[in-house]
Amino acid sequence: MKITNKMFAEGLGTFWLVLGGCGTALFGHVGFLGVAIAFGLTVIAMAYGIGHISGAHLNPAVSFGVWVNGRMSLKDMLLYWVAQCVGAIIAGAVLLVVWNAAGLGQTGVFAANGFGADFAAAAGEGYLSLSMGGAFLVEALLTFVFLLVILGATDERSNPKAAGLAIGLTLTLIHLISIPLTNTSVNPARSLSQALFSNADGWSACGQLWLFIVAPLVGAGLAGLAYKCLGGCCKCGKEK
Repeated sequence: MKITNKMFAEGLGTFWLVLGGCGTALFGHVGFLGVAIAFGLTVIAMAYGIGHISGAHLNPAVSFGVWVNGRMSLKDMLLYWVAQCVGAIIAGAVLLVVWNAAGLGQTGVFAANGFGADFAAAAGEGYLSLSMGGAFLVEALLTFVFLLVILGATDERSNPKAAGLAIGLTLTLIHLISIPLTNTSVNPARSLSQALFSNADGWSACGQLWLFIVAPLVGAGLAGLAYKCLGGCCKCGKEK
């Protein structure tokens, strides 16, 4: 498959992830459970829709973990990053257009990620005031688990038909855990797209964006390394 086809698929898939997940958070009035399900459904849809083209990473952290694990080249990873960020930003811009068309005024948090008392106050009822260290731990740990599931579900020894469902359900659970804490990133492109259009009084999404880029990459990188050992040990054991 040509890299241009893969990039287009990644851009389109990430666009849908942000539009579906963040769009539900902004306009759905379905609560944390509904938003978590929406993010999971978008990943399931794209896994079966474009997974055979690009692998449906939809997330720079996923591509980074896959690269660390040795399943893609550095060049392809960087091109995936570009496509994912562009797709996410376009989706964020579309959501802004819809927001303005609905006459909703100042965007506020706009489904962006954050932490601390100022974020909790800006985000509203149901959000907790998590420290910076706590937010970093949550995002890194949940991304670590997410990547382990992705690497395991897409392993050549696994059942490929169940991969999309396993990954989507894992993302749903991740959101159920962390929406009240950080609004759930585990995806730098998703964080970037919403931070760019957020405009909340007393809190800056862009000022905290670094954490939602660094922490998911750290978690993904560690998972890529861990699965090299775990997958390799399992393979050795199977051969014996």
